[in-house]
Amino acid sequence: MIKIDDLTVRYGVATALDGVTLTVGTSEMVALIGPNGAGKSTLVNTLFGILRPASGTVTTSGRLALVPEGRHLFAPLSVDDNLRLGAWRNSDRDTGLVYELLPELTPLRKRPAGRLSGGQQQMVALGRALMAGPDVLVIDEMSLGLAPLVVEHLAANLRERHAGGLAVLLIEQNARLALDLCTRAYVLEAGRIVAEGPSAELAGSPEVATAYLGLEEG
Repeated sequence: MIKIDDLTVRYGVATALDGVTLTVGTSEMVALIGPNGAGKSTLVNTLFGILRPASGTVTTSGRLALVPEGRHLFAPLSVDDNLRLGAWRNSDRDTGLVYELLPELTPLRKRPAGRLSGGQQQMVALGRALMAGPDVLVIDEMSLGLAPLVVEHLAANLRERHAGGLAVLLIEQNARLALDLCTRAYVLEAGRIVAEGPSAELAGSPEVATAYLGLEEG
């Protein structure tokens, strides 16, 4: 569904991504983890055509939808109106399915999005992306700034969508969350993939555990 091959992206003379290769298969859930400044947002922007690569290729199949970092909702508009914006390319803008998938939003449907909590806003951002009817969902920093219980709830919703056949690329600083949720993962540092493989193997790697899971070697 996503194939990124030897991708290099530059901002002027500065290289943000250097020869990155990454794939997400049909109905697969894949994580991309790394610290701030690693190039994760650059990869997202290139994947969605906002940035042009200096070299390499990005190939996608099916429909992609993005849950962006920071959510980027229209604060004065209602929850329902924000959801409908996700289906701007579709003839069917019925939001009923989102309320079935995320019933917590039902009593909030007429409330301005700017008056919601961070977790509620993240659910709206997820619902807005689902309104596009995606085959692949790209989620940029799902857990950022949210309480652990809220993150756990969002993760459970994501597992349900994935069980229904949705492919997911989860881009996260929270390595523990990403490795728990996804079967495969990539580690991005300073614009390069420095490790990749099954999540269980990466979680068991002393280097990854020390750098990203807060565990001490020894």
